[in-house]
Amino acid sequence: MKKATRKEVSIKTGKCEIELISKITSRACKLADGWGLKLDFLSTEMDITACHANGCPLKLKELLAATDGNFGHDVFGIVRHIDRITGQLGECFLPRYAEGHAR
Repeated sequence: MKKATRKEVSIKTGKCEIELISKITSRACKLADGWGLKLDFLSTEMDITACHANGCPLKLKELLAATDGNFGHDVFGIVRHIDRITGQLGECFLPRYAEGHAR
């Protein structure tokens, strides 16, 4: 019997995407800090990258420029709903700045 292989989470992104994700993560950490919360930079950056590279591409420029409410909805929603084994979002969460999502 063949052993099932598990697909690895992709983190393949371009240089421009990496820079935008880093800026998004920095903003998210500052926003969380302002609310008295602690957000781990590396984990958050990996969560956003995994989301973007594994089936839910994000409109990164638009997300970075979003209002705090929309920005927080998407970033903190991704952190909360990302499956770190598959890179997929769970619990029917869809970021407002997902490609193909009408705003």
